[in-house]
Amino acid sequence: MPKGRKHSPEEIIKKLRQAEVDLGSGQTVAQVCQKLEISEQTYHRWKAQYGGMKTDELKRLKELEAENLKLKRLVADQALDILALKEIAQGKWQARPRSAVLPSI
Repeated sequence: MPKGRKHSPEEIIKKLRQAEVDLGSGQTVAQVCQKLEISEQTYHRWKAQYGGMKTDELKRLKELEAENLKLKRLVADQALDILALKEIAQGKWQARPRSAVLPSI
C-alpha cells in the first residue's frame, strides 16, 4: 500500500480552515475528508495538533522547536565534556606518549 504524501504545517492549517468552513456549511466529516483527500483519522490528529493555530503561531512553534534542538545538543556536548573530565580526574584516561602523537622529524 503506497504511503500518502507529507503535508507541510502551513498546508495542514489551510486544510483545517477549509474543513471548518465546509463543516459549518453542513457537510459531514467524511465528506470534508474526502474533499480534502485525507482520512478521518488524519483529520482528527491534525485538529488535535494544529486546531485553532494561526500561521504566526506556527512560525513561533517552529522557532521554539529549533531552539529546543540547539539546547539539547548543547546539553549533550556539556555532558560529554563533564564525563571526560571526570575520567581524567579519576586517572582512567591515559595520554599517549608524545612520540606517538607527533612524528619525529
